[in-house]
Amino acid sequence: MSTVQREWLFSLMIAGICIGLAFLDLAKIPQAPAGLHSRALIIDVDNSQVRVNLIVKTETQFLKVRLLNGPNKGDELTISNVLTGKMEFDEFYEVGDTVLVEYDVVDGKPRHGTARGNYRLGLQLLLIVLFALLLMAVAGVTGFKAMLSFVFAAMVLWKLFFPLLLRGYPPLLTGLVIVALLISVITFSVGGLSRRGIAAFTGSMMGVLLTCCLAVWFAKAFKLHGAVRPFAETLLYSGYYDLHLTDIFIASIFIASSGAVMDLAMDIAASMDEIKRNHTEIGLLKHIQSGLRVGKAVIGTMTTTLLLAYSSSHITMFLLFMAKGLPPANILNAPFVATEVLNILVGSFGLVTVAPFTALVSGILYSLKKRAQTTDIQDAA
Repeated sequence: MSTVQREWLFSLMIAGICIGLAFLDLAKIPQAPAGLHSRALIIDVDNSQVRVNLIVKTETQFLKVRLLNGPNKGDELTISNVLTGKMEFDEFYEVGDTVLVEYDVVDGKPRHGTARGNYRLGLQLLLIVLFALLLMAVAGVTGFKAMLSFVFAAMVLWKLFFPLLLRGYPPLLTGLVIVALLISVITFSVGGLSRRGIAAFTGSMMGVLLTCCLAVWFAKAFKLHGAVRPFAETLLYSGYYDLHLTDIFIASIFIASSGAVMDLAMDIAASMDEIKRNHTEIGLLKHIQSGLRVGKAVIGTMTTTLLLAYSSSHITMFLLFMAKGLPPANILNAPFVATEVLNILVGSFGLVTVAPFTALVSGILYSLKKRAQTTDIQDAA
């Protein structure tokens, strides 16, 4: 079987696993009561019950809508939109908006409808399709495999990792196994079943393991716990009192950095492969040194990756601190800020070290093949 055939067989296997994961239910959690769902056009709005305090709205908004799809397409009904006063969750609607409606059917007619937000599912699907087309247009077959890896990663997290945590599995060990699974599939899918893929996988795992160890140590040293994460307390109140939130927080650190770690490892592994292809007689030390020079150039930009990714998602928090005039010492020492500092810096340790790790592994792998070829020639003589 040729290399191309093996890679296509590997891709088909991953696609089959994704389909299987879609039907997997490990959590065994009873579904919340839910009715039918439909897109609906708002044709009238009643705001008489809504109370406005500055920019915060509370109480209930009543909407008259026309269903746009489903078994009751064309029917009209009045639905409620409960405003809790929390702007990050509430949505205020106007005539002409399209919303997602959940409703029951009584005597063949839609009843008891509730608004579930502006309808975004169609645009989300369009965005996914455009992303997939762009990826394949730019990268061809490799782009297709990258998209397949993207879907696989999403399915593994949603259908395996999250349910296993809810069932009480140890977060750190489970997280490492899940990351190893993701890295193996993604690196071998994109890099191929070759020395390049093996080097990218090994270098990535070495960086992830270092990140995990540092996260465990510094989380304890910083005296941080997982309850600083959003919705952590709500999760406990939902009946999952035995969850190890601190371990889940630590697992989130190396899982979040694993994507950037894989990216850098693949860059170095691909560079080492290209160097060897064009300079077949290059020695082990020179080969590793060449990979390290490439790594230095890439690290120069990658070190800010996590900083920009994490800090930009908390812009409003930092704006609030500045607006209150808090001194930097107070800000940096706050638990939720220290959590992000730990996230950024510990994750960056893995990024910085994965370059030499991957260069070293690649050099050794290519050196071993050369020695094996030399031995074969001597035996033949």
